[in-house]
Amino acid sequence: MGERAFEQKASEDDLRAMERELRDALRAGALGFTTSRSPAHETPDERPVASRAASWDEVRRLVGAMGDLNAGIFELAGEGVDRVAGDPGLREYHVRLRDLAVETGRPITFGVFSRRGVPDAWRQYLALLDETAAAGGRMFAQVHSRSLSALLSFKTQMPFDRLPLWKELRALPLDEQKRKLRDPALRPKLIEAAGGRSDRRAVGTEAKDADYDWLLVFDSVYGPHRTVAEVARERGQHPAETMIDLALEKDMDAFFLQPVANENQDWALELMRHPRAVTTFSDSGAHVSQLMDSSLQTHLLSHWVREKQAFTLEEAVRMLTLVPASLWGFADRGLIREGMAADFVVFDPDTIAALMPEVVDDLPAGARRLTQKTRGIAATVVNGEVLLRDGKHTGALPGQLLRGPLARRA
Repeated sequence: MGERAFEQKASEDDLRAMERELRDALRAGALGFTTSRSPAHETPDERPVASRAASWDEVRRLVGAMGDLNAGIFELAGEGVDRVAGDPGLREYHVRLRDLAVETGRPITFGVFSRRGVPDAWRQYLALLDETAAAGGRMFAQVHSRSLSALLSFKTQMPFDRLPLWKELRALPLDEQKRKLRDPALRPKLIEAAGGRSDRRAVGTEAKDADYDWLLVFDSVYGPHRTVAEVARERGQHPAETMIDLALEKDMDAFFLQPVANENQDWALELMRHPRAVTTFSDSGAHVSQLMDSSLQTHLLSHWVREKQAFTLEEAVRMLTLVPASLWGFADRGLIREGMAADFVVFDPDTIAALMPEVVDDLPAGARRLTQKTRGIAATVVNGEVLLRDGKHTGALPGQLLRGPLARRA
């Protein structure tokens, strides 16, 4: 209810203008309309992003405009009514989504994760997918092949960054931080200060205050990963000191995982197996220094196919190719067949695996991001030309802008 207190009703003229812009975008090649109603999405000064101020009637009008054209997918980040067990708003939200899909005839998609604090909410979302289909609507969930975790390091973000003493330290160049972390006078003060609590709540995938029983040492891609608390007990240290030492031992290249969702891998597997789910969730260009999810397809092939044998290789390839192509309305790709797009990934199913992520400073103005490579992929072919060979760009630029259904019909 608190979220909807931000709603502002748009005027009829504004609604018509937005409908017109959306129709023009679809005719120009847009795939659909995406919005956010998530409480995790806010401005740097802690105000809701503009889309959160929109009324549900505004959403209905825009999705309805796509329905009139019989084109476009509606994607949204949800309203946050699934973060507390028993929230009565969850069912009301689900009814609105179901009715919107049925009324407009447009496919609706969103991400679905399991969360330890609300263990039944994800099952309610799966039930919603089936309920919507039974009512004549189209709806599918985007799911993840592993846990969703914020990736922490001294090169990016740590749980202590907003604490006063630590904030002063973390503003320094990394080499100076290393020197001060070894300072016998300052080090105990930093460790003691690490037990404090930030004066501002962490939003989304920002590093949260340290819970050492729920912080993992990310020393290998596949784990199992021990908690910081476990490693600290072995070393006879305060957990914050353990995190400092692990970072210094690796010249600040140590990583830690702070789980956000999908902690239970049995539940993650059940999500992937649902017939109205697609294993494709990633924040793509968002959270570039907080998340590294580009390896979720590699994880499906290496972990769930090769190691766990939860899927056959053929099933997994279909999940990563034909399923997303079909759901997003691309009938010319997703299969190896004459007349289809000549896009291929040539990989070795016996060796394909993600490598450890890295922090690089290659964004404009030297901004940092996380990157991750893989082994076992020989080539990536786009439009019949080799784009990548053994992970290195060949110099070819064969890609083309993919356009939505209205532009393809024109």
